[in-house]
Amino acid sequence: MAANDPNGRVRPEVPIGGRLLEGGARGVGRLAGATGLDRTVEVAVEEAIVRALESAAVERAITRVVADGRVAAAVEDSIDAERLEETIRRAIDSEVADRVWEEILAGEKAQMLVERIAGAPEVRAAIASQGVGLIADLGRQLQRAAAAADDFIDRTARRLLRRGPRAEPTGHVGLAGRGVALLVDAGILAAGFALFTALLSGALQLLTDDNLPPLAVGLISAGGLLVAATYLVGFWAFEGQTPGMRFLSIRLEHEGRPGIGVRRALRRLWGLVLAVIPLGLGLVPIAFGERRRGLQDRIADTDVVRRDNRVLAPWSENRVTGAPG
Repeated sequence: MAANDPNGRVRPEVPIGGRLLEGGARGVGRLAGATGLDRTVEVAVEEAIVRALESAAVERAITRVVADGRVAAAVEDSIDAERLEETIRRAIDSEVADRVWEEILAGEKAQMLVERIAGAPEVRAAIASQGVGLIADLGRQLQRAAAAADDFIDRTARRLLRRGPRAEPTGHVGLAGRGVALLVDAGILAAGFALFTALLSGALQLLTDDNLPPLAVGLISAGGLLVAATYLVGFWAFEGQTPGMRFLSIRLEHEGRPGIGVRRALRRLWGLVLAVIPLGLGLVPIAFGERRRGLQDRIADTDVVRRDNRVLAPWSENRVTGAPG
């Protein structure tokens, strides 16, 4: 007859043969546990499985499965991009990650890395390039402003003198451009003169506890004028432009050549002195002349023109080349 289970459901009646086998299996299990035979069988099965996995056949089978791309495809299909992104974000924002970064940044190797990057030639070159580029941009802006001022002065002077307007733009530099370049040069000379005077005065005070005597002041002033004259003549003769002129991309030329030589540079300096003595009247023709030449330019046969041929950086082969503006 069929018996009921604890849940009230009717269990089918097991045949007599099944009950005998079930009882025999329980008896064999108890006997194996008592004699340790089950442990021996388990170890034997485990060893057989290990040897099977280490066999060349299994290795070839795994290689074939991996080569087919089915494993990679299964892994890709099982990855949820959004969950992966969220997991990575939580890991980065965790306190453990903060502690790891603090330990890394506090280590000696991180400091060595920072010092290596800061001392790299590429980094220094980039910083210097930015500085040179900024100065060059400032010079170009001043050049444009000075050129516009020169054109305005030229038109005004020609109108007052009842001269007709220019038939075409000129590349010669007028009073505004020359004046800005002269101010830059004067600033360079003044800074050098002030530094030299301060050092000399400090040295004398350490030795004598007195200020500079009037004779020393006069000699220093005369020496400053000599240095300024040498500064102008040297740059005019060998470079065709002073640092102030180079800053504004203007150049001194004789018959189209930038190197005017020492003798012509000395004549130009003497002509500049003669032009300034009569209240600057020798500079007036620069405002409206066809070639914007002053007395010094006529005496030395020179022209001051715009030439944009500036190296962007000391290590760069690129040049910004332009014709007279």
